[in-house]
Amino acid sequence: MNSTPIMHARTPLVMQATGLVKRYGQVTALDGTDFELRAGEILAVIGDNGAGKSSLIKALSGATVPDEGQLLLDGKPMQFRSPIDARKAGIETVYQDLAVAPAMTIAENLFLGRELLKPGVLGQWLRILDKKAMLAQAISRMQELKVGIRSMTQPVETLSGGQRQCVAVARAAAFARHVVIMDEPTAALGVKEGNMVLELIRRVRDQGLPVILISHNMPHVFEIADRIHIQRLGKRAAIVNPKTISMSDTVAVMTGAKTVDDLPEDAHA
Repeated sequence: MNSTPIMHARTPLVMQATGLVKRYGQVTALDGTDFELRAGEILAVIGDNGAGKSSLIKALSGATVPDEGQLLLDGKPMQFRSPIDARKAGIETVYQDLAVAPAMTIAENLFLGRELLKPGVLGQWLRILDKKAMLAQAISRMQELKVGIRSMTQPVETLSGGQRQCVAVARAAAFARHVVIMDEPTAALGVKEGNMVLELIRRVRDQGLPVILISHNMPHVFEIADRIHIQRLGKRAAIVNPKTISMSDTVAVMTGAKTVDDLPEDAHA
């Protein structure tokens, strides 16, 4: 069952964007789009090809710099020049290609690029890794998220696709302080493994981290999302409530067959 928290308009905004514009030559990918992520929610971002959802997520994660518009994090203006800037602000992104190192262990992958050094001279001067501390923290993190993997010392290449995705999600959750962004996390997975990843995403949310989920899988979106941001023609077409709108109406807004004014009042979120 989805233990969905109750969302309402007074729930604090963790991340907000207003009037984002991004042009690539003659092509306008973002045409004054707005965005709002509330505390403690899973917000799905959907849109047809060319709708601008990838450009929106790149702007939120620091992968691209918008030409116009403003980005707020906890109400404070932010300007990300790179994904590193976004990571420093507590925003972690799980990309479709996972970016895991197959030959390295699960524990090593969790700390990839953020390895812990031994205390004192060994770490400060000799740069020796504290593998014991990383292993202990990896075990603790996986237990908190209830990820059922036998050993943290096994290479990632020995894991299934779903388990690899869980490692990438757990790594993001371990270091995120504000937001976790997930790009098509179940795209290449079967039914069982896809459900495993969806359950993990719920646990990340339930631990207090809001999640932005980009997905083409509408059944997954309706199963897990608290709200759905529909992107169309470079703008936000609507924000809808998956509990009160049909999947067909959602797709109709996404494709332009219906407008936001055609929706019943209770469909809005």
